[in-house]
Amino acid sequence: MKPMDSPLQPPPGVRATQAVAWRGARVDAHDDWLANEVPLALVFNGITHTVMMASPADLEDFVLGFGLTEGLLHGADELRAVDAVPVAQGIELRMDVSAACEWRLKERRRTLAGRTGCGLCGADSLDQVHRDLPLVRPLALQPAALAHAQRQMRQQQAVQQLTGATHAAAWCDADGTVQMLREDVGRHNALDKLIGALVRSGTDAAAGFICITSRASFEMVQKTAMAGVGTLAAVSAPTALAVDTARRCGLALAGFVRGDEFVAYTGAESFGLAVPRDGSSTTDLQP
Repeated sequence: MKPMDSPLQPPPGVRATQAVAWRGARVDAHDDWLANEVPLALVFNGITHTVMMASPADLEDFVLGFGLTEGLLHGADELRAVDAVPVAQGIELRMDVSAACEWRLKERRRTLAGRTGCGLCGADSLDQVHRDLPLVRPLALQPAALAHAQRQMRQQQAVQQLTGATHAAAWCDADGTVQMLREDVGRHNALDKLIGALVRSGTDAAAGFICITSRASFEMVQKTAMAGVGTLAAVSAPTALAVDTARRCGLALAGFVRGDEFVAYTGAESFGLAVPRDGSSTTDLQP
C-alpha cells in the first residue's frame, strides 16, 4: 500500500499505522492506513441473531439492508430504532423491531458466526438458502454506461484508495453515473449498506442498476433482486448458481466489467447487445 498522504480527516472506518516495506532493495519505513474490521452483533428486540465482521461505518444502512435482504424485515417501517453500543469485543447493534419481525426471527432460529464475505454461515436448512425472489425488470443500458459506472466507482472508493482492503457497491443511473456508494471489508456488507441507504433515502432503486467490485455470487444476485433492482454489473466473474438465479428472477447480469469490456451472462439485449440468431459465436456480438 502506498504511504498515506496525511489527510486531516480520514474516512470513517480507517485508522493509521506504521509499516516497513521492502521496495527496490531498500527498506522504507512509512505511515500507512488500515481498514477497520470489527465484530458487529445484530440484536433484534434483545435476541442476538448474527455476528458479522464488518467496517464500522454506515451501520444504520447496514442493519436495514441486511434485515430486508435476509427477509427478516418486510419493510423499513418494521425497523423502529437502532442503537450502536460499543462493547469490549466490538459493537452491538441493538434494534427495536416490530413484533412481526421478531416472530420471523424466532421462526428461523438461526445464528450466524459470520466471517468477512460469508453470506450463509449458520443457515440451519437448505430452504433458507434459496428464497422466493421477486421478478425484476432489467434497465435498458448502453455498453458505455457500464464502463462509466466502473470508472466512477473506482474514483469514489475513498477507503479503498487509502487501504486497498475494501469492497464497494454503487447504485448508478441509466447513464452509469454513480448516485450512491457504500464500502465495507465484506462484499455482502457493502451491498447491504447500499440497499439500506437506497431504502432510507426513498430512492426508486428500480430506476438504476448496481455495480459491485467483487465476483457475482448467487447471494449478491439474490440481494439485488430482493432490492427490486433488475441489473447487476460485477468487476469479476459470476458463479454458475448466480447465473441460474439471475435467469430465474429476470435479472440482467454482467461480469468482468473492466474498462470498456464486459460479458453479459443474462439479459444481453438490455445491455444494448444485439444477440445473433444464426448460431454464430458470441464473439460476434455487436453493440
